[in-house]
Amino acid sequence: MPSKVSAILLRVWTLLLPPVGLVLQWRQPGSVGRKIFGTLGILLYCLPYSVGVIWLLIKLTGLQVEWRGGFPPVLTYSKTLPNYEAVERNRAQQAAAAPKAQPDATATNNAPYWTDFRGPNRDGHYDELPILTNWPGSGLRELWRQPVGAGYASFVIAEGKAFTIEQRRELEVVAAYDIRTGRELWTNGWPALFQESMGGDGPRATPSYHAGRIFALGAEGELRCLEAATGHKVWAKNILGDNGAVNLTWGMAASPLVVDGEVIVQPGGPNGKSVCAYDEATGGVRWKALSDPAAYSSPMVVDLAGRRQLLVVTANRAVGLAINDGKLLWEHPWVVNLNNRNIAQPIMLGANRFFLSAGYGTGCEAVEVTGASSGFSTRTVWQNKWLKNKFTSSVYWQGCIYGLDEDILTCLDAQTGERKWKDGRYGYGQLLLASGHLVILSGDGKLALVKAIPERRLEMAQFGALQGKTWNHPAMAHGRLLVRNAVEMACFDISEGTR
Repeated sequence: MPSKVSAILLRVWTLLLPPVGLVLQWRQPGSVGRKIFGTLGILLYCLPYSVGVIWLLIKLTGLQVEWRGGFPPVLTYSKTLPNYEAVERNRAQQAAAAPKAQPDATATNNAPYWTDFRGPNRDGHYDELPILTNWPGSGLRELWRQPVGAGYASFVIAEGKAFTIEQRRELEVVAAYDIRTGRELWTNGWPALFQESMGGDGPRATPSYHAGRIFALGAEGELRCLEAATGHKVWAKNILGDNGAVNLTWGMAASPLVVDGEVIVQPGGPNGKSVCAYDEATGGVRWKALSDPAAYSSPMVVDLAGRRQLLVVTANRAVGLAINDGKLLWEHPWVVNLNNRNIAQPIMLGANRFFLSAGYGTGCEAVEVTGASSGFSTRTVWQNKWLKNKFTSSVYWQGCIYGLDEDILTCLDAQTGERKWKDGRYGYGQLLLASGHLVILSGDGKLALVKAIPERRLEMAQFGALQGKTWNHPAMAHGRLLVRNAVEMACFDISEGTR
């Protein structure tokens, strides 16, 4: 009789609480095979059981599912969603407080510096001024904070202004902010609403600044040239429609590159319309090249194997293109696993080498480009799976590569690919290099300072800068550190003289 009661109780517990049932199953007498069979059955039951519990919590308690880059997604009661009412209320208060006034472009006593995605060379390096490397326990001194529209773009900084692109209800909006106060100075918007259930809504591509103009690309292909002082439109093109291209799953994300009077974009159109150069002044077509589907990383100007050229990563290869006409100089195969497309920026490792990395189990490799009278050739120097940049991009410093292997900070020897260390989870965040340190904006909005050394991870400081999911790159200029996500933006004093 007791054995029958025990069996009944076991079944009840198994039905109601599978983990408890699992423990009791192992405590019952019987063969190992029987225990394993019972365990597998309980584990298989746990999956629908857990899904059912989560579904009930979502329906009854307001629990939400948020994709933050890894698997499985995060369950949260405070999902990172744009608050357009807060943005509108804040901007109305700013307008009522005082009339808009353009900032003094010389107020910071510095020429335009952070004018491109990830810095002036698109390599994630901040070299303008030394930064503070002894952060206070409470974190860097906050200069201003305010709500912002949705999207994943970063900032460019020039003329005393910080420029970004954001979603505001049914409009994509390029906005200029006074870098000293955060006050909105002007906006230029157009009807567009890119929505994606896993990644989130809004534009992705960081604008570029050049010679008094802003070049901004929306998630659905709208490319605009604007006056940096006023926001007035100079010219506009839709790069998808203009090149017969189909939008990507996650939207247009490659930041426009301005070089030698050209604006380089990557619509990914067929029939020789994958990479396009528009005239910087008029928007007229200069040249078009390749027929590759586009990826998400941004074009770069590099000096590689003795030649100044464009470095572009498409859906299936890395290529070097001539700046003046788009002629293909060399190509190297690069395909991301599971039909995904490259996101991370290539980084230069020397005069004739660069680094590629991607997530989804793809890994990384160092590529060498060699020039000769007959043309250029490439070879893989080393390749491994020890650094898988998914959303972020790595930085190179003193012979080492630092980046996030999925969500864990990792250091590789750039010469051999050997892993020096892997330690510290920072989510699917972003990082920059300044004064020999990594400035990391983690996937949940924390700012961390890690010394860039090959011996070990040495974290110097960490504090909460933003709330919620944060995929946007930080930006730095004139001793100021700007951060944002899809809800808020903030500016911190990171200058060396701050204590």
